[in-house]
Amino acid sequence: MALSNKAKTSRVRIGIVGVGNMGSSHANTLLQNKISRAELTAVADISPQALEHFPGVKHFSSFTEMAKSGLVDAVIIATPHYDHTTIGSQALKAGFHVLVEKPISVHKGDCQKLIAAHKNRKQVFAAMFNQRTDPHFIKLRSLIRTGQLGKIQRINWIITDWFRTETYYASGGWRATWAGEGGGVLLNQCPHNLDLYQWLFGMPDRVRAFCHLGKYHNIEVEDEVTAYMEYNNGATGVLITTTGEAPGTNRLEVAGEWGRVVIEDGNIRFTRNIESAISYNRTSQQRYTPPDTWQISIPAHGTGGQHGEIIQNFVDSILDGIPLIAPAKEGLHSVELANAMLYSSLKGETITLPLKSAEYEKTLKKLIATSKPKKKKVVQGLASDFTRPSHLVNMI
Repeated sequence: MALSNKAKTSRVRIGIVGVGNMGSSHANTLLQNKISRAELTAVADISPQALEHFPGVKHFSSFTEMAKSGLVDAVIIATPHYDHTTIGSQALKAGFHVLVEKPISVHKGDCQKLIAAHKNRKQVFAAMFNQRTDPHFIKLRSLIRTGQLGKIQRINWIITDWFRTETYYASGGWRATWAGEGGGVLLNQCPHNLDLYQWLFGMPDRVRAFCHLGKYHNIEVEDEVTAYMEYNNGATGVLITTTGEAPGTNRLEVAGEWGRVVIEDGNIRFTRNIESAISYNRTSQQRYTPPDTWQISIPAHGTGGQHGEIIQNFVDSILDGIPLIAPAKEGLHSVELANAMLYSSLKGETITLPLKSAEYEKTLKKLIATSKPKKKKVVQGLASDFTRPSHLVNMI
């Protein structure tokens, strides 16, 4: 029904489910006419107070009510994480186009259930991986795909500028709990980085991680992670992240046979070898001297269109059939990486991918059943924290 409605119009009527921090941001983007050929026609939330911020559109207390209204062709799902699977599946089965916030689900098994609900390929099913619009990562992906780096040997990503305070974690009772989010920094802040990691380098074959639970905050989930990844072709990767370090660092370093690329402070620096380090290693008569290099500064300005570009791409895909920047099915990979890191740390061993989703889901259910999180005072009316201290824009 929703698809046939859409076919008769040149505009997409969008409903947003969940108007907390992210949902309200998307709603305001639409209300400010920043997305062409789209209009916000409905919002749904269990909180009447949250709905009061949007007096010009129809209010609903649930997605089910919204779905029956006939007022929307597409939905943006910005609820707490576990609801992404249930509401997303309902929306897809009801015939709506769907854009789901990250992570698309909490664990791999739920991702598979959600993706399986997308049976009608005429429906557009996208994920909010807005960092894919950042020109720095687009440039790096091009360097990799065109072979200018050659064989990737080592990846090192330090992402410690995700600083969050106790006040942040008190802003919602569902935050930083196994039952509410299914994890901490890996499931809330880092899905974008994990998505970029696999988008750029592909999925590793083995993961060994060390996740510290509540190291810097009064929470039950991880707020510091160090993960080591291996590929069957010999490449390795290290990812370090935390919400408890200030000042933080955001530095991605990629070493390949033709040189090293560093993305940091909004710059891309390519130290390019005159010849392949692999062949030079095998043929050079020198004992200590590495190959000569060129220093290349690669231009990449700004942060890209971010959330607005993903929503516009979603609308354009619905009306024009253009390819999605972030198909929702690709959201499985970042969740699988997060799950594998947590599972590795909990078991104290290396995890081979693909992850056995049923085993991890069983472990997660035990954490939910046996955990005893301390009660937190939910702070109402806090100003939304929509900025980051780097060129990488993210809103959580």
